[in-house]
Amino acid sequence: MYIKKTTPTLNCGLDLVGEVLYGKWKIRILWFIHIGNLRPSELQRKIPDVTRRVLNVQLKELEDHELITKKIFPVLPPKVEYSLTEFGNTLIPLIQSIGLWGDEHEERLRRVILKHNAGASGMEGDY
Repeated sequence: MYIKKTTPTLNCGLDLVGEVLYGKWKIRILWFIHIGNLRPSELQRKIPDVTRRVLNVQLKELEDHELITKKIFPVLPPKVEYSLTEFGNTLIPLIQSIGLWGDEHEERLRRVILKHNAGASGMEGDY
């Protein structure tokens, strides 16, 4: 298991939120659990770019931060489901607002992201 070598900076609310939600897939994982995708295989289908290992690591971190709970059913093969905790549910309005902001600015965001990615890929030979 990965253990951070440095202690996190926790000086303000943004530091705290960043520490808990940092990770490419965490916000999407929380949203998909919220709308009813409770099993790891369902989450994997909803987020096809995430590897199973990264999905498991980020689920474990969300569980450690008390945003989700894991229920293991005593059946063969093993069945696992995740659900939001009461604490995790408090993030849903914020995630929804971020999504709406992204929708409202979709064209501009898409343009600047693609422009940045095109510029970054052109710099590979400059080193």
